[in-house]
Amino acid sequence: MPPTKVKNAGTAITTPAPAPAGPTGQPRTAGKPRPLTRIQREKHDIILQAALEVFSLHGFRGATIDQIAEVAGMSKPNLLYYFPRKEEIHRRLITRLLATWLAPLQEMDAAGDPFPEIRSYIRRKLEMARDFPRESRLFANEMLQGAPRIIEMIEVDLKNLVDEKAAVLLAWMEQGKIARTDPYHLIFSIWATTQHYADFDVQVRAVLGPGRGGEGRFEDAARYLEQLFLFGLTPRPRP
Repeated sequence: MPPTKVKNAGTAITTPAPAPAGPTGQPRTAGKPRPLTRIQREKHDIILQAALEVFSLHGFRGATIDQIAEVAGMSKPNLLYYFPRKEEIHRRLITRLLATWLAPLQEMDAAGDPFPEIRSYIRRKLEMARDFPRESRLFANEMLQGAPRIIEMIEVDLKNLVDEKAAVLLAWMEQGKIARTDPYHLIFSIWATTQHYADFDVQVRAVLGPGRGGEGRFEDAARYLEQLFLFGLTPRPRP
């Protein structure tokens, strides 16, 4: 599987003429900022790609600026010009990652039919496990440490979104379209089962063996999880 690129790295960052780096990881002056040059955007992208590799392998605590600079093929002083602190690089990655993680759930449409909507959500989450394994490990590492750098986003952005979609699921239950269950634990279960294929991919491939451990494992997983969740959500007559 080819390495995953962080999309649009640095496009929303602005910087003035060369000056000491500010707290957001970009040079600044008292004057009006101007857009980054193409070369500056490329440098940001190189650094973020290298940092994603290092953080996903070593976690925040185990990663160092020296490691990131080495993977990026840059000198440490050059890297520090763009990002003066390890925390700034990590925050940039994890903030963008959380937005990516929220996107599939945001697409669940209250006006749609529940079974296709839930099936599509499962598929999108598995596609993320397939296409963003390093990002998944980065997110898991942050959770295992107690989410100290994104706890506010989890308690506000993520919670608000889950509350909204839990209400959608409850409405479908009230209408008799899906079986009654706890909507929060339903969402948690989809998270757990789909992300397993990113965080434990080595284990999955080893257990399945060469005959079933190729790219088709994601399609096999999708079919199984659809059956598991959709069968469980099919309304049944009361005895």
